[in-house]
Amino acid sequence: MRLGLIIGTALSALLAAGAAHAGDARKTPFGATADGTPVEAVTLTNAHGVSARIIAYGAALQSLVVPDRTGRKADVVLAFPEMAGYLKTPKYFGATVGRYANRIAKGRFSLDGKSYTLAINDGPNALHGGRKGFDKVVWGIGELKSGPVASATFTYTSPDGEEGYPGTMKVAVTYSLNEANALTIRYQATTDKPTVVNLTNHSFFNLAGASSGRDILGQRLMIAADKYSPVSAVLIPEGDPAPVAGTPFDFRTPHLIGQRIHTGTDAQLLYGQGYDHNFVLRGGVTEKPKLAVRLDDPASGRVMELWTTEPGVQFYSGNFLDGTVAGKEGYIYRQSDGMALEPQHFPNSPNRPDFPSVRLDPGQVFRQVSIYKFSTEPK
Repeated sequence: MRLGLIIGTALSALLAAGAAHAGDARKTPFGATADGTPVEAVTLTNAHGVSARIIAYGAALQSLVVPDRTGRKADVVLAFPEMAGYLKTPKYFGATVGRYANRIAKGRFSLDGKSYTLAINDGPNALHGGRKGFDKVVWGIGELKSGPVASATFTYTSPDGEEGYPGTMKVAVTYSLNEANALTIRYQATTDKPTVVNLTNHSFFNLAGASSGRDILGQRLMIAADKYSPVSAVLIPEGDPAPVAGTPFDFRTPHLIGQRIHTGTDAQLLYGQGYDHNFVLRGGVTEKPKLAVRLDDPASGRVMELWTTEPGVQFYSGNFLDGTVAGKEGYIYRQSDGMALEPQHFPNSPNRPDFPSVRLDPGQVFRQVSIYKFSTEPK
């Protein structure tokens, strides 16, 4: 009896220890849209206290909690605490954007000799899929998985002609969190007609903490790009990609984000009121994710690496956060309170045959993988 009790107690302890180290995926209510459609959230956690909450509205990353060098945890993405914010003042916080992330000039493109007209929602251009892009629909929640890699899959079917884009497109986005503190986002899409696609995540990061009261200008950024895309006054790429050498866009070695943002004489920074540019990543489109970005916050010691299969990353320094919206904990978001680092194909690619192709045909599968790896470094 005593031996059986000892074995049973040891086995229970072993099972409990295993459960404590297993990742978890749990679904909870988050709110509802204006027409009463329920919106659920999925929270992924690992044994190190890292967690990611994704809401079905826009398949958006609503929270990402990671520790600093002392183990103190903070949420490092800007977002709204409840549905009212997403419905009233959408800012693409954490959203899956599509069908076409970024800008298409004049909202027009041609495919196989046929012209398509899109909604104009950013000056003279189409931006992030239109007036009701993927960021403003309720996605289905598919399979949830707990274990060493906790994951959740979100699905959406975009009908033929939605926002002017051809073809019925079926999209799946899977978020997964592992025990190495890496959040992976996998995108997959198919179509029944030739179309264009460019999907990304539009999280605003602040490694100091989204409600810390500190901006991003004192954080260090490295982008693995020798060239960037100069833009017109309406932020459409013009001409060929240009070398970053000798410009404020040279992040080949780590630099403080605020170090050159206030140069004032660079027309490119004036056009975007800061950084809002595509960086041409070394290696182009790849099958396996490559290191694209390294971001660190010297004060907290938090480090984020972005690895992606995409050919470019849009670095946006939060220039149009203007103090008119309040996020989590009632914190009012101001200019440079967060930055977006959007792995994607280049802006206006449907009108630029010299850019990597964004065409998707029936029978093909669009795939994209981006990994956000978190760690800390000593002071």
